[in-house]
Amino acid sequence: MISGLRHLRMISQEVNTNSANSGAAESLTPVQLRGKRVAVVVFSHYPSDPRPRRAAEVLVQLGMNVEVLCLRQDEHEPQREIYNGVSLRRISLKRRRGGKFTYVFQYSAFLVISFVILAFRSLSRHYALVHVHNMPDFLVFAALVPKLFGARVVLDLHDPMPELMMTIYGLKPESFGVRLLQRVEKWSINFADVVLTVNQACKKLFTARGCPPEKVHVVMNSPDEGIFKYLDKRRNSVEHNGARPFVIMYHGSLVERHGLDIGVSALGIIKRAVPHAELRIYGSSTPFLEQVLNSARRSGLEQSVRYLGPKTLEQIVEAIDECDVGIIPNRRSIFTEINTPTRIFEYLSRGKPVIAPAAPGIQDYFSDGQLVFFELGNANDLAHKLEYVCFHPEEVEKTVESGRSVYRDHRWSAERTKFTNLAGELLIARN
Repeated sequence: MISGLRHLRMISQEVNTNSANSGAAESLTPVQLRGKRVAVVVFSHYPSDPRPRRAAEVLVQLGMNVEVLCLRQDEHEPQREIYNGVSLRRISLKRRRGGKFTYVFQYSAFLVISFVILAFRSLSRHYALVHVHNMPDFLVFAALVPKLFGARVVLDLHDPMPELMMTIYGLKPESFGVRLLQRVEKWSINFADVVLTVNQACKKLFTARGCPPEKVHVVMNSPDEGIFKYLDKRRNSVEHNGARPFVIMYHGSLVERHGLDIGVSALGIIKRAVPHAELRIYGSSTPFLEQVLNSARRSGLEQSVRYLGPKTLEQIVEAIDECDVGIIPNRRSIFTEINTPTRIFEYLSRGKPVIAPAAPGIQDYFSDGQLVFFELGNANDLAHKLEYVCFHPEEVEKTVESGRSVYRDHRWSAERTKFTNLAGELLIARN
């Protein structure tokens, strides 16, 4: 077994020298993994959800047969498709934001459908691995029948559900709903063979609630290097004098906890000192976005706030290259305290400064002088830091270069090696 693990580590390192878009060569495929079947279950859209996509595609590169159960975005999207070697089966269940009961119904319906599909497919094929992504945590029980037939189960906890629901619905830590979510989290973790999560803050949280430390492993949400290619030198590091716009960028989910309204408020504050500043917003439209845009109009900022809609990852790269600074204007909450946004690494990969909250989930990785920090949820402090970025380009460039050293330590090529080693150890140990 030990020699097999050494073999896998050597191979996975060789695989990681390839670009994310290239397949692993046939000669690099470990015999122990080649041809094994993997089921991936994710309550989101594929391939637009980057974490499941990265994991699935690297398993394909290792010679495994990967099948993904995911949501169908609309009627124009094919129910079955092969995408970059991954076999997709989309479930026609519409994902809608709403109240607590809406989420419970959608999650439960997807669990039942996924459970039935995996159960029937397990009768005709042997799954070696089932990789389940939350939310919800209890989606892991869709893997019950494959597990009974010998599959190993990985639960990938993108977000801690109790903290996220406390943030969305204003629940108290001692409330019945939060305590129930914590109990479900514990059951789900116990059912899985291995637990993955996205940062050290989440690992500490899960272990504090009873998850054995050796069972949970951090694989960070680093951007795909095949898309967010690393630029050796930052561009446009010049002081702004009004000759062109000072472009502030926000991209991601347009929901209240991510604080887009705080970013708009900060823009209004700096317009006195930086009249040529503009905020460019990327993401799918939501009711919260409409509220923010209406507020911007009432504040006379309609010419300076530009909503440019959802974009592909490749288009986001282009947008980052055109901006002067990216912002993570999170509102203060128990969830944003522990979050490490992938967007930080996306900006740094392209050599752009990013203003991020001084929160534990970020400061576990970045220290002062490696990011431009602002007080979480404070629009005035965010405005102050925007002015600093605009008028102190040389100091900011040093901060960017220092922050990029953290990014280099956590590139997807390094995180990918962790993931492939964990998958290989699970499967080879079973043989």
